[in-house]
Amino acid sequence: MSPAAAASYNDAMNPSDPLDSFLAKWRARWPEWELLSVFVPAPQRATVAAWFTLLQELGDAAWSGREPAPGLAKLAWWQEELAGWGKGARRHPLGAPLHRLDAPWGELGRALASLPATRDGAADASLEGFARAVLACEAALFGAGAASPAALAAIVGELQLARAMGQGGALPAPAAAGRLPAGLSLPRRLQLAAARERLRARAGGRSAIRPATPRLLLAGWRAARG
Repeated sequence: MSPAAAASYNDAMNPSDPLDSFLAKWRARWPEWELLSVFVPAPQRATVAAWFTLLQELGDAAWSGREPAPGLAKLAWWQEELAGWGKGARRHPLGAPLHRLDAPWGELGRALASLPATRDGAADASLEGFARAVLACEAALFGAGAASPAALAAIVGELQLARAMGQGGALPAPAAAGRLPAGLSLPRRLQLAAARERLRARAGGRSAIRPATPRLLLAGWRAARG
């Protein structure tokens, strides 16, 4: 392992960064989930929080920071880590709630190889491979139908939004209102609802971080109904 990869490994294992600190970072970025979690069955809520926190960590490794090298080292470390999850081993605190669950962790890890090319947005077609792995994991973790092209496009759009947020770039225009694509899990539908409401709030001159609660509650209810 390179020195940079070793450093990222040490960061993951630092006792000052237990599971709760990673979850808190996700909740701080997506405070909408304080409300939306009521639509998730109670036994699934911890898994949902850990899953979206994992995706945030992977996205930050791929797209955050001024220089790509540290992120590349972290992605390489995560490839090893996710391969270990598929074998019942784990090092990162997020593995505690996730690694024993039956999901294609190795597939997700292999798909990380496509992310470095998407750092500047010039090769976003490469996001589709990672999006497929995300959908496969969510189908295993939360249940969903066959992934449709529209569902894949929705995940790609979510990844583009995560990149824009991580890099401090301009957020995309809000999507047109309408039913969410078929083949998405309940947590993903709720996340899409949160993203849509955030973008609408920003376009309307309101807080982009905390959309109006009644609107978010209605959006969550609709997403939960499918």
